Amino acid sequence: MFPPFDEEAAYAVCLAMHRQLECGALALEQVTPLSEERAGNGVMLGALVATDAAGNEVVLKAASGFSRALVPRFADDAIYVPPLVSPAQIAAALAANDDAIHALTARIDALADGAEKDALLARRLALTQESVARVYALYAFRCADGSLRTLGDICAERCGGRLPPTGTGDCCAPKLLHYAFSHGLTPRSMCEVFYGRNTPHKTNGLRYAPCDDRCGIVLPAMLGLEILYRDRDIIVVNKQSGVLSVPGKVEPDCIASRVRRLFPGCIAQPAVHRLDMETSGLMVLAFTREAHRRLSAQFEAGSVRKEYVALVDGILPARGVPPHGTMELYFRVDLDNRPHQMWDEVHGKKAVTEWRVQDVETYRAPDGSRRRVTRVLFLPHTGRTHQLRLAAADPHGFGVPIVGDTLYGRCAAGERLMLHAQCLRFSHPTTGEEMVFRCAAGF
Repeated sequence: MFPPFDEEAAYAVCLAMHRQLECGALALEQVTPLSEERAGNGVMLGALVATDAAGNEVVLKAASGFSRALVPRFADDAIYVPPLVSPAQIAAALAANDDAIHALTARIDALADGAEKDALLARRLALTQESVARVYALYAFRCADGSLRTLGDICAERCGGRLPPTGTGDCCAPKLLHYAFSHGLTPRSMCEVFYGRNTPHKTNGLRYAPCDDRCGIVLPAMLGLEILYRDRDIIVVNKQSGVLSVPGKVEPDCIASRVRRLFPGCIAQPAVHRLDMETSGLMVLAFTREAHRRLSAQFEAGSVRKEYVALVDGILPARGVPPHGTMELYFRVDLDNRPHQMWDEVHGKKAVTEWRVQDVETYRAPDGSRRRVTRVLFLPHTGRTHQLRLAAADPHGFGVPIVGDTLYGRCAAGERLMLHAQCLRFSHPTTGEEMVFRCAAGF
C-alpha cells in the first residue's frame, strides 16, 4: 500500500535505530521462545514522528511482531511502543486447544491415508482456526476519529468476515498509529526499515511501505481513508460507499473532513469533485489552494477522464441496448422531491454519458437470492448530479436502475449501490505530469 504519511523524518529515525542495533546501543530482546521457522528472520523497524496538543515533537519507535522487543542501552527520549496484545495474552488464548491439537497430530501421524485420517485432519483444522480466531479477538485498534475498532469488525467490513493473514496487527504501522491515536498525537511522518539477513523480498537497511496483505486491511480502517497516492499537493483515495464526499447539512463526517484531520496543514475545503455518498471509488483532493484551483479548472474544462463500473439490475442486451453508445439526457432537480433529479428537456442540464456493456452475470444478493445483471462501463463526458444513476434508471436512458440504488431503484437490506469510480486520469497540478489511477471495484 502507499505510505500514508511523509516518510523522510521517520526514515532518519529508522536509519539511526538500524545503526544503534549494529553497534549495540539498541538491542532486540527475545521475549517468547524462538520457533525453528522464525530463527534468523529479520524484523521491520518502524518510527512515527508526531506532535502533541502543545505542538511538541514526539518520536515513537517499534519493531514488527510480538516476540521481540526493542530495548535501548542508553537514555532515549523516544517512546518504545509495545505490541497491541502481549505474548502472555496470546499464549493463554492458544492454550485452550493446544493439548487437543497436539494429541490429534500424534494420531494423524500414526495413520495411513484414509477416511479416519481425513476426519482427524478436518477436526485439527477446525481447532486451529478456532484458536486463531480467539487470538484475533484480542486485537482492537484506536482509530483517527477516536473510536476503538476490533479486528473482527474490520475484517467483516474489508474481508467479508474471513480470517486475516497470521500476524495482522503486529506490524509496526498499526502499533505506532494505535499508540499515537490513543494518546492524542498527530502523525507527521512514518516509515519502516528492514533489519536482518537479506531475503528474496527484503534487503537489510532498505525502507518499505506498509504491507498490502496485513496493513492493507487494518490501516484504512484506522485512518478512515484508503490512501492510494499522496504528495505535497494532492491526495488520491478510494472512497468507501456510505461516506459523504463533503460535509452534509447535518453530517460533518466525510472524506474531506477525514483528510483535514489526518493532514492539519490542508486547506479548509480540499475536495475538487464529489462522488455520491453511496458511490465508491477514486477521489482526488488538494492540499493547497493553487493545486485546488488548477485541478478544478481541469474538471470544469472536461479534461479529466473518469471511468465507472456498475451492475445494472437487468439484462441490457435483451432490452435492445447496443454494446456501446453515447446518450444525451436533460435533468434538473425535482424541487418537490430533493435530492431526486427529473427529466426536463427544456430547462434541464445536458448530461452526456458514453457506455460499454461488459458482461451479463449472476448477482448474489445479501439474502442469498440470485438474479441476472449487466456489468456496464460508464464514461461520463459531463459531471451532472446523479448522472450515471439516471442514465441507467430513467426511461430516456436504459430504463433499468443500478443495483442497490436507494433513489431511482431499490436497495435490499445489507445491499449497497453497485457503482464504483474505477479510473481517474488528470494532469498533476504542479508538475503537469499525467496521473492515472485505477482501483478495482469490490463487486
